[in-house]
Amino acid sequence: MTHLLSSYERENTAKQLANLKLDVLVIGGGITGGGILLDATSRGMTVGLIEMQDFAAGTSSRSTKLVHGGLRYLKQLEIKLVAEVGRERAIVYQNGMHVTTPVWMLLPIVDGGTYGRFATSLALFVYDTLARVRRRERHKMLDVNQALSIEPLLRASGLKGAGYYVEYRTDDARLTLENIKEAVHRGGLALNYTRALSFLTRENKVVGVRAQDVMTGNQYEIHAKHIVNATGPWVDHLRGEDGWRGKKSIRHTKGVHLVVDESRFPLQSAVYFDVSDGRMVFAIPRDGKTYIGTTDTDYQGDLVHPTMSVSDRDYLLACVNEMFPRVALTAEDVESSWAGVRPLIQEEGKSPSEVSRRDEVFVSPSGLITIAGGKLTGYRKMARKVVNLVSKRLAREEERRLGTCQTARIRISGGQFEDETDFQRFIEDEVRLGVDLGLTEAEALRLTRRYGSNVQRVFAHIDEARSAASAPFGLPPGVLAELMYGMHEEMVMSPADFFIRRTGALYFDIEFVHRFQHGVTEYMRQELRWSDVVTEYFRDDLACRVREAIFPNHEAEGSQTTHPLLKRTDS
Repeated sequence: MTHLLSSYERENTAKQLANLKLDVLVIGGGITGGGILLDATSRGMTVGLIEMQDFAAGTSSRSTKLVHGGLRYLKQLEIKLVAEVGRERAIVYQNGMHVTTPVWMLLPIVDGGTYGRFATSLALFVYDTLARVRRRERHKMLDVNQALSIEPLLRASGLKGAGYYVEYRTDDARLTLENIKEAVHRGGLALNYTRALSFLTRENKVVGVRAQDVMTGNQYEIHAKHIVNATGPWVDHLRGEDGWRGKKSIRHTKGVHLVVDESRFPLQSAVYFDVSDGRMVFAIPRDGKTYIGTTDTDYQGDLVHPTMSVSDRDYLLACVNEMFPRVALTAEDVESSWAGVRPLIQEEGKSPSEVSRRDEVFVSPSGLITIAGGKLTGYRKMARKVVNLVSKRLAREEERRLGTCQTARIRISGGQFEDETDFQRFIEDEVRLGVDLGLTEAEALRLTRRYGSNVQRVFAHIDEARSAASAPFGLPPGVLAELMYGMHEEMVMSPADFFIRRTGALYFDIEFVHRFQHGVTEYMRQELRWSDVVTEYFRDDLACRVREAIFPNHEAEGSQTTHPLLKRTDS
C-alpha cells in the first residue's frame, strides 16, 4: 500500500498510525529519523514516524549544509570517523544528486595557521585515501598566485598557498524530506506536528506512545513493538520520560550562519579558513549569496527557536574581514541568518569544537532505543545501526527473517538518475519543458534542480495554478504550482514550512518571502480552511521567523512566538 505525505491526508494518516501495530515507531523527523524510516521500510517492516515540529525543523535544516568528509577531524586524530563519513559522502551524492552538489573548496595556508604546506598536503592526501575520493576530485596543491587567481579576495599578506579539494554542498532540509518521501512511497507512515506526550508501557516495557496532533490538539495512542528515540537535541528529555538515569548525556552547542549578497561578498570559490582563535570557518557561495559559518558555543537556550546573537554575528563578520579584508562586511550587510543546536555526547573537559561528532546507540531497560550524536553525512550508517538492532530483535522475538540494509543503493525521492550524465540531460530536457509551460528559464532551472525527477509532478500543477491566477493570491503560476505540490506531496502545514524548509527562501532569497508571504498564507487559508485566529497565528509565526533571521535576538521582539502546544521546548 502506497501512502501519502499530504497536508490534506493528515487525519487519515493519523488513523492508520492509531490502528496499526507497528514494528517500529520513530520519534523525530530529522535526517536520522528519516534515514531510519527509509531503511526499516525498505526491509519490509511496518514503520511510522512522528515529529513534533515540521520535518527537519531542528538541526537538520540548520547545519552548514555540507555533506563533507570531516577534514578537520584529522586534526583530532579521528581517523576512523573521517574514513566512514568520507565514504558515505559519495553514497549520499549518488542517491540524491538533485540535493547534493560537488564544489571545489580552497584551504588557504597562512602564517601561524592550523596546517603548513607539508601538513596540508599530507592531510589532504590522507583525506583522499581514507574517503576513497574519485580521481577527478582528488586534491591539488596551489602556490600563492594560483590561490589568488581562484579567489582574489583572499588576504595576500601571510598567504603561502592553498590546498584545493572537493566538498559536497547540500540542501539539508530537502535531503531529509526526500528520505521521508521515499520511505512513505514504499509504505511508511509519517506525520509532522505530532508530539509524543508520554510512553505506553506494559510489564515495564515501552509498547507505544500517547501522541498529540499539534495542529488540532487531538490525542491518540500509537502502538509499536519497538520505539526509537531520534529526537536530536531532545533525546535526553525523552529518555527522562522513560526513567533514564545514565551517565552519558547530551551537550548542546550552537552553530550560527550568516547570509550576505554576492554583490557585497562576491566569493568565486568556497573557502575553509583559519581564524585567529584557532577555529576554522566556511564561506560558501550559493544561489547569488554567500553564507558564512559556523560558531560553536555551549548553549542552554530555547531548543525550538535558537537565534543569532550580536556576539555571534560580530564574531563571524570579524572572521571574514580578517581573511578577506577588502570585503569589509558590516552588520548592515547581513540579509539573513540561521542558528542550529548540535546534540553532542558529553565529554568532560573538552571545548565544544573538540567534542567528538561520533554517534552512539543507547538501549534502556524498557527497551527504548536512543540514537544520539553523529553528523549529517553519516546519517545512513546511523540508521543502519539502529535498524540492524531492531531486525535482530524481531528475528529473536518472532523468528522473522528481514533483509539486510539496502539504502546504499536506494535513490531517494527525486533522485531517480543513473549517473551524472543522465542527471544533466534530465535538467536540460525539463528546463525546455518548463519554458514551454510559460516559466522563465531561470525559474524552470531552479525548480528542476530543487525537485529532481519529481519536477514533472510540480509542472503538472502549472495549468491549475494558471487558472487560479484570477484569485486574490498574487502568486505567479510557478510559485503557486510549487506550493500546490508541497501541500499535496510534502505535507506543508504552514507558510514557514514552505519558505524555510521546502524552498530555503528565508535564508537565500528573503525578498521572495516578502513578495509572496501574503499570497501563500491566503492560499493555505483557503485550502486548509483556517479560521481567522489560525490564519493570524501563522501570519505572525512567519513574521517572527523573518525577524529572528534578520536581527540579533535582543532586537527580534516577539521572535520566540511558538505554537501553544509547542511552548515546552524540552521535548
